[in-house]
Amino acid sequence: MGGTREWRVEISQKWDVLGPFPIHAREQHFLSPAFPLDLSKNIDLTRTYPSAYADGGYVSWSEASSDEDGNLKVSHPNIRWEQLRATEGWAALQHHNVLRTYLTVYPPDSKQERTEADPRLRVECLQGAYFSILPGDETTWTTHVSEWHMGNVYALERAPVQFVSFPTSPCRAKATRYQVVLCGSYEIRLFGDPRSYNSEHPILSINFTISIDTPPSLGTSSYLATPVLHAPAHDVIPDFIYGRPFSSTLGIGLRNVDFCRNTKSISGWWTVVSAAIPPCAGLGLSLCNLLTGIRLAPTQTHTLTLEFQPDSGSIPTDITELPVDITISPFHDESACSDVDEQRIFRVNVPIRHIPMWTSVSFTAIRATYNLGFSNPTIFLVLPPRYPKKEGEVGLKEPILALHGAGVDIVNQTFWADSLPRQDKAWVIIPSGRTSWGLDWHGPSAADAFAAVTALHDILRKGFVDWVYPRDTELIVMGHSNGGQGAWYVASRWPDKVKAVVAAAGYIKSQAYVPWTMSRFAHFVDPALRAVLETSLLPDDNDLFLSNLAHTPVLAIHGGADDNVPPWHTREAVSVLKEWNPDADVTYYEEPGQPHWWFEVLKNTRVQAFLDRVSCSSYDAPKTKCRKFTLTVAVPAESGPMGGWRVHALEVPGRLGRLEVCEDDKGGVNVKASNISVISIDLSKASVSEFVINNQSIAHASAKAGTIWLEQGNSTGWKDFQQPYGRAQAILSADRIIDIVIPSLHHSSELSVALRITHNLRTYHLLDARILSAHEAENGLACGGNMVVIGCADSLLVKDLLRRSQSEWSHEGGAWVLNDKKFDNPTSEHQILQTLRLFLQSSDLGGLERALRLFPIRTGVLVPDWLVVDERADRIGAGGTEGAGSNNGKWGFNARMSWLN
Repeated sequence: MGGTREWRVEISQKWDVLGPFPIHAREQHFLSPAFPLDLSKNIDLTRTYPSAYADGGYVSWSEASSDEDGNLKVSHPNIRWEQLRATEGWAALQHHNVLRTYLTVYPPDSKQERTEADPRLRVECLQGAYFSILPGDETTWTTHVSEWHMGNVYALERAPVQFVSFPTSPCRAKATRYQVVLCGSYEIRLFGDPRSYNSEHPILSINFTISIDTPPSLGTSSYLATPVLHAPAHDVIPDFIYGRPFSSTLGIGLRNVDFCRNTKSISGWWTVVSAAIPPCAGLGLSLCNLLTGIRLAPTQTHTLTLEFQPDSGSIPTDITELPVDITISPFHDESACSDVDEQRIFRVNVPIRHIPMWTSVSFTAIRATYNLGFSNPTIFLVLPPRYPKKEGEVGLKEPILALHGAGVDIVNQTFWADSLPRQDKAWVIIPSGRTSWGLDWHGPSAADAFAAVTALHDILRKGFVDWVYPRDTELIVMGHSNGGQGAWYVASRWPDKVKAVVAAAGYIKSQAYVPWTMSRFAHFVDPALRAVLETSLLPDDNDLFLSNLAHTPVLAIHGGADDNVPPWHTREAVSVLKEWNPDADVTYYEEPGQPHWWFEVLKNTRVQAFLDRVSCSSYDAPKTKCRKFTLTVAVPAESGPMGGWRVHALEVPGRLGRLEVCEDDKGGVNVKASNISVISIDLSKASVSEFVINNQSIAHASAKAGTIWLEQGNSTGWKDFQQPYGRAQAILSADRIIDIVIPSLHHSSELSVALRITHNLRTYHLLDARILSAHEAENGLACGGNMVVIGCADSLLVKDLLRRSQSEWSHEGGAWVLNDKKFDNPTSEHQILQTLRLFLQSSDLGGLERALRLFPIRTGVLVPDWLVVDERADRIGAGGTEGAGSNNGKWGFNARMSWLN
């Protein structure tokens, strides 16, 4: 091997493969990614392991090879897959593999190039679940705790660079060998039915590449002249019309490429001090000042949120780049450096796209932007209507909210916008859902969709008044595939916001899409525990909420030959809806012979006729003498009103709540409330003169009160209630930057976990996070939004947060305690959600790794309000749970919906 002037890494193209093992679609978040291996011991390639998939019940190691671009295909043609799927269907095709290979790091031959700080790896893992870099010497594994990094499972198009530290320092004098262990899970939603790609067996496709990133020596400054770089993939840029930005929000992607050195001082942290368009550019555009400095941790990718000044001028259409000068300052020992000499200024040239003003015959899908809480800037597309409103009209018709399918990048893939029907008098709004997969249009993805509707109204009100629609407009929700599922979800959770639904090729819920028949944990878990864990899936079960659409016009569509989402999903949804209301305005059309997607699925005369009918100003749902409906709710914070009635809190969170309302033509209302403790009635939408709830007559103020609040007391029945309370939104449903609190900003395991969470938040949801020390949080530097606390169990911060939330959790004598139950297993991890704070706790490094894997980054992971698991979970999944449960309506212990070992 010849010498080299730089650090270099080579990865073997030969992979050892162990599998397949039965698993359900999200079980890898509970199990060790290396299951069934014990990585405290040597890997024995001659050993066999039990697997229900193999003839004889055991599988052995095999081999696979990647190409020079890192593409790796893994399959097991010796398994009788057809026999398995004959009885278990798609569930039998999902499986887990462990893969192992080697990488070798070569030092530079020149001592001058050998830096004091270790180099690090840049890893791209597409469609692999988890990976870890281990020492090459397996004799050291007995004391080594594997650090697991989440792969880019969905191959999301704007994932940030993933930096990974070496488990041990590479030798400066000779080559050093390491091992790579990779968790590869075959999921039907990712890879599809093998028959769709003409294979008799499932083929796992992963791309895994590694390069090396070299730090400067501590004494040099040439590299540090630009420790923060422009990350163009994370820009959020509106289109320009008439030389002006269509919307005011601008996002600039930044990546901190500095190093966190393992020293006694804080290093590698930088703060963005300011951003401005230089006056010398002469563009007539200016940016608002930053309200506060934005701090970037080492390796962190972040989108800087900026706003154009409202009085900014226009720029010539031949200007295609916008220069922005960004000033950064190093951050030392928990204080930003104000020394001008240490500040750096670098220029970012932001590309801009000019498009012509739309007409009745020509248009371009417009890129628009918005931000919430001056963080997390987001892009969405809009299709303008052909005609503006006429004189005397209040506004245009209800906009159409068009939800894309899984994996569809609305910015770079034009087919989705091209396949939607442009309207005469209605905007078509195409939200991103934050990413091409998002959270399946639940939680933050649904919030993003609604925020786009409000954002467009504000944009039009300021610059295009003839094209504006009312701010409180109803919506027509449309979607295909995952977006079709999202249309069912959004419409059934916010029925008063939705005037009609067009749902194409949507699945009814994830457990019905691919059953959990082959899950490993099912063989070990107590039935009562399983019921508690599955309450975390309840908010996503669309079929349970179809009562909320019993009086909403629905057009359901499916291709008769769909091999991606079988047509029975839509048929069953329509059947359930008809059960709630036999006279429901629901139409089901099954296109014979059509697959999952065809271009005209939503762009045809049938869909347009439905849209014309429901958007007609004189159209309204048929009224009957007795207006009767049922509102079903699982998470009040993620559900809206129906007919003016809204549920704000459940009596027993974790269970369904139902409100049955029957109104006569004289304004009398009879209500039956099941598992509901707080409701409100908007008297502008619900004409109520007197009503009875659970056989109790309720006296209330006059209609001038606007809204009535009622709370069910333990013994006093229902009574007026002035202030709402309810279950907080999921930790991902943040309307501002998420704070992640760790003991200190020095190099530590907690910092490693925090950096991996920030990476996962940006990869899967394009959400930004800020890492704080406990000391900073104690002194009020947190933003006041959602917070993740890693460790810090004995800190004043944790004690204060638990006290203020009146939590029944406490940390005493080194152990967490709930309702006199002490969790003192040192290997246990704790996830505890209290109000808007998520505590990730463990006194053991392995436990902290489990806590990270169970961070609720994807749908379908069995994590209720609080969860404690120990090292048994590495082998038996959720069967290794010590306790789990949902909180009560006031964040206290909920005995009826909890399980303790």
